[in-house]
Amino acid sequence: MTELTIYNTLVKVIQGDITELTVDAMVNAANNQLVMGGGVAGAIKRRGGQVIEDDAVKKGPLEIGQAVASVAGRLKAKYVIHAVTMGRHFKTDEFKIRESCKNALRVANELKLNSIAFPALGCGVGGFPLVGAAKIMAQETLRHLRETESSLKEIVFCLYDQSSYDIFKRDALGYLDYIENQLQSPFATVDTIIDINEEIVLIKRTNPPYGWAIPGGFVDYGESLEDAAKREALEETSLKVEEVKQFHTYSDPKRDPRFPTISTVFIATATGTPKADSDAAEVKLFKENALPEQMAFDHRQILEDYFKAKKKRLC
Repeated sequence: MTELTIYNTLVKVIQGDITELTVDAMVNAANNQLVMGGGVAGAIKRRGGQVIEDDAVKKGPLEIGQAVASVAGRLKAKYVIHAVTMGRHFKTDEFKIRESCKNALRVANELKLNSIAFPALGCGVGGFPLVGAAKIMAQETLRHLRETESSLKEIVFCLYDQSSYDIFKRDALGYLDYIENQLQSPFATVDTIIDINEEIVLIKRTNPPYGWAIPGGFVDYGESLEDAAKREALEETSLKVEEVKQFHTYSDPKRDPRFPTISTVFIATATGTPKADSDAAEVKLFKENALPEQMAFDHRQILEDYFKAKKKRLC
């Protein structure tokens, strides 16, 4: 496999000379002064002309990790995006490569470009391992496509020699394929035990699995467990919970009849009157000895564990 489509964007790994590509932008792994010396930078300047460096230097110096676009001179590209992976000391690291890749993609998106080509950032004079760069660049590509309404329709990783190409094919494209198409990890969920004056808030679900349940739901992308617990509690019970703290994590693959989930259970207090909202058909307060007969998931077991821990003053 040499290409993969993610969110309507084609991600490719090719072997060749990046300076010969017809793309909207090609990326130069730059130093913070934007002076184009050897390696990919020198090759871009030789083919595209001194005008590229002259235009870039006017926009520098930049902080390491930042990126800026310049003219592309005689190249077949519209722009050269200079991604600053190092200073003049020629040292780089994971953070610098990650930030420079992220900002190169950001600049391309701000310019509303359709295609961009990357070399292996930081792996020339920077000496960073190709395997590490491949995975970092794949991760930032995936992050960009997930979190941005990207204009990019094609993202190319262009490697000059066979061994570098093989590494990027395996560790960039292979990584993306695994994350997008093969990884079937359990979904992250949260549940919040809301204790109001020795009574527990439960909701009656409107969607299957039916039954009464502890307020909770899926963790959104980019959301912390604590924020998800507070959000779900508010959405389902109209309660703004307080003193949220972790109780236990439940991970039995069969705990959810739909698919595997891992739930982090929180304990919280709240004031006010709960009111059903979101996918909750009803909301009620229940005492320990009067829990409803039909409960969803493993929530009866969770509450039994909670009451036992509470009596032992473990929570």
